[in-house]
Amino acid sequence: MRSSAMRTRTMPSAVIIGTGFGGLGMAMELLRHGFDDLVILERASAVGGVWRENTYPGAGCDIPSPLYSYSYAPKSDWPRRFSGQRDIYAYLRDVARDNGLLERIRFGSEVTEARFDDESGTWTVRTADGFQATTDVLISAVGQLSRPALPAIAGIGSFAGPAFHSAEWNHGIDLTGKRVAVVGTGASAIQFVPAIQPQVAALTLFQRSAAWVLPKPDVEYRPWHHRMFAAVPPVRLAERFAVWALCEFLSLGIADVPAIRGLVTTIAVNHLRKQVTDPHLRAKLTPDYPAGCKRGLFSNDYYPALTQPNVRVETTEIAEVVPTGVKTADGVLHEVDVIIYGTGFKGTEFLWPMKIHGANGRELEEEWQGGARAYHGISVPGFPNMFLVYGPNTNLGVGSIVYMIESQARYIRQALRELSRHPAHTLDVRRVVAEEYDRKLQARLDRTPWGLCSSWYRNAAGRITNNWPGAVVSYRLRTRTLRPERYRLTAAATTIAGQ
Repeated sequence: MRSSAMRTRTMPSAVIIGTGFGGLGMAMELLRHGFDDLVILERASAVGGVWRENTYPGAGCDIPSPLYSYSYAPKSDWPRRFSGQRDIYAYLRDVARDNGLLERIRFGSEVTEARFDDESGTWTVRTADGFQATTDVLISAVGQLSRPALPAIAGIGSFAGPAFHSAEWNHGIDLTGKRVAVVGTGASAIQFVPAIQPQVAALTLFQRSAAWVLPKPDVEYRPWHHRMFAAVPPVRLAERFAVWALCEFLSLGIADVPAIRGLVTTIAVNHLRKQVTDPHLRAKLTPDYPAGCKRGLFSNDYYPALTQPNVRVETTEIAEVVPTGVKTADGVLHEVDVIIYGTGFKGTEFLWPMKIHGANGRELEEEWQGGARAYHGISVPGFPNMFLVYGPNTNLGVGSIVYMIESQARYIRQALRELSRHPAHTLDVRRVVAEEYDRKLQARLDRTPWGLCSSWYRNAAGRITNNWPGAVVSYRLRTRTLRPERYRLTAAATTIAGQ
């Protein structure tokens, strides 16, 4: 990083925050195109993002690995079509090592504040460990699923036994023979409940709403698969394309072809009927909201685990947590030894708790009153030369977020190319452009089923801040080319003064 007095080079400098798929992908995109004045800040001691943090039993991805990986960093020897956490984490470590990123990462540096200087047109970034950097461009790649969310339940801190969130799994607790309460039935619970069910004495699953669960078309890749994928890349690419095409087809059901949701509903209902024969339990596990309102989940072992004699599905609302267990609204005390919260993440609190100050000292928190928003999920008016990876309204109901990240990284790289043509300048998306984009986006979101149920996609005001409402190819086309006329190009005041 360099000071404003040294800004004579044409290639802008950049600070990237985060080393998950977004941060590593962004860094590789810049380095491949000659932008080598960059540093990556990571709060932890290793790369990996959510795949470093989420180590709960059964953790894995619900998108097949041929698509849930970088297009320019293929892997021919995935153990399974749907990879587990360890394999995805190892992939990210390998990518960082093989692409020379490790020496550019400053580990143990949690960003606390970033402030734009109107005079120099640069950003100053500060971290909790006292590090400070001045840079031309600030790129946040902290994602949407980095901060675990605990439910607002009375007495949640009073439980006398071990209690933890699935994203902060306590591997020091032996669950063998324990009575375990699981609160939540989201994507994490779908995976860890079957993994721990055989070892616990009793498992009570507290379900607020049932999930739409689809069969998981998983396969184990044999050595001959690996040899074929390596020797004949078109075969691997064909599988990647097939997965992508299927996801695109299903995504059309979100806003454009509602009939597709009916097909998904039929598949999910048949899956439930096949795996759960008890009509009482099946009724509990039947969602009361339309398919697509929440992200569909994939599992072949979740329903079978719930049919086991040591498992009970409790649908009565939780009233409070007490020292000995969980008390429901009907007055029943469910005594347990361990509580595990599978209650997701604070997905609508983008960039929090970092303090971001843009032009004229304006706080990002103030800009985002009522809900986060950004042009293409990337640029925020009033925050020049700041770009977001996996920002507002770029999450997917169906599909691979890595595909979206690659689209965003290419777009941001074009922004840096524009800045390289105009040294000591800043790019700030025009407010009228951003507001018109957001208006049309929200109108399209109103046509989706996401507003029909409560989910992490919506903030407290009911605004859908997380998801992209449609096919990923439409997003890629929109971000294919940066349109400079939609941004304000401004020379730094110090540059003007020195002319």
